[in-house]
Amino acid sequence: MSRSLLELVVGCAFFTVVGLAQSSSDPGAAMVSPPAANIQPATIEPGKPTPDEKAEESAIVADPASLIPDLPPVPSKNATLVGGTLEKLDRVRDQVTVRVFGGGQMRVLFDPRTHVYRGQTEVTIADLKQGERIYVDTILDGNQVFARNIRLRPEAASGQSQGIVLKYTSDEVTLRDGLSPSAVKIRLSSSTKFVRDGRTVAASTVVPGSLISVDFDSRGKGNDVAREISILALPGTRYTFVGQVVHLDLRAGLLVLNSSIDHKTYEIHLNPQATPDDNLQAGANVTISANFENSRYVARSVTVTPEGK
Repeated sequence: MSRSLLELVVGCAFFTVVGLAQSSSDPGAAMVSPPAANIQPATIEPGKPTPDEKAEESAIVADPASLIPDLPPVPSKNATLVGGTLEKLDRVRDQVTVRVFGGGQMRVLFDPRTHVYRGQTEVTIADLKQGERIYVDTILDGNQVFARNIRLRPEAASGQSQGIVLKYTSDEVTLRDGLSPSAVKIRLSSSTKFVRDGRTVAASTVVPGSLISVDFDSRGKGNDVAREISILALPGTRYTFVGQVVHLDLRAGLLVLNSSIDHKTYEIHLNPQATPDDNLQAGANVTISANFENSRYVARSVTVTPEGK
């Protein structure tokens, strides 16, 4: 009996150990979840490109200026000097409107190829000021007038004036300059030179009503002394112009001609009672006979030269 009891105790002990082993291997019973308050979400950072990827991206970024095609060179033609006052600067259409000496307007285009000078110093288009006296080296680019150079008056103590002689004495000339609200008086000296058509002439050639250009030295306080007086036109004198029409306004009766002789630009007023030639248009080659009267050139006849001649 004692043996049977011993076997019973050993058997119970065996089953107890097996049950404990099975209960400890249950993962559900052995896993303990940490408190929810201790769980922290992971920090998510965006990916950063590698140096190679940065190089590839920078290689495909284009400079906007490189997308603009290069402008063609300025046509190599003889330039015509146009002088006047700057009436309007249009930065949208890239053009300036010049009130030309003697009256009338001219619109001239400009672009990055145009050079602007104040005296001998190159400046920019932004230096142009309305009402300022300017001189424009113009050329025909197709059927448009283009500014190769725009020149502004230097700051030096010298200047130039152009206008109609109102009064003339042996020691002073008074003229009406379109850029000045009042008459301009310039002194004469024994060294003042008088020129007409490139030749030196007597001082008595100048008469009231003459169109002249004066280069003078300024000595301050309105004391301007003429260095040279160029006689451009004398009243009652007939002139012949040969060249190309660069501007035509039949309603205003105004024609602007680029002379093929001296390569200057002239404003010529048309007779409103005359019937214009059907071939008279901008770009046409013409021969004009005109009188200088009442401070302007007035056409007496306009002949259009057929193409090919």
